[in-house]
Amino acid sequence: MSCTPELPWPVPDERFRHWASQFADMHDLVRDLVIPSGLPRGAESVLTTARELIRMSYYRYEFMMIGAATSVIAIETALTDRYGKGTLAGHLKQARADGLLTEEHYDLLDSCGRPIRNRYAHGDLTHAALTPPLAIGMVRTSIAILAELRSTRRPGATTASG
Repeated sequence: MSCTPELPWPVPDERFRHWASQFADMHDLVRDLVIPSGLPRGAESVLTTARELIRMSYYRYEFMMIGAATSVIAIETALTDRYGKGTLAGHLKQARADGLLTEEHYDLLDSCGRPIRNRYAHGDLTHAALTPPLAIGMVRTSIAILAELRSTRRPGATTASG
């Protein structure tokens, strides 16, 4: 019978030293990433995971990029549910045209979110450069968009009464 050695306790990632001097500072960084009630359980779970990955990036910087990518995947799933089969780029353009995305949200998701999501999907996140404010902004944008999608009906959807 062989014995597996214990894994070491995590140590702070040196790359995070400019953003947080201790793990407790991470709570302040993600404090306003509040997941609204009423989202589908899956969206709530994905967004909570994205937020917590950013918090844990204090110990592994790449978690921040994975958290941002995870939140973009939640948007992609919601937009596919709304618009049907298509690309993330196409769905983002349609959501902007429909008024579901502001220009700022569109620009953030299209110019930064899509490339990070693509790197994540292809296993190439280690070279993605992302600061905590940008990652937090991406998750904040994902939360806002999912809340907006929750409050608007799909094109062509009907109410229970007709």
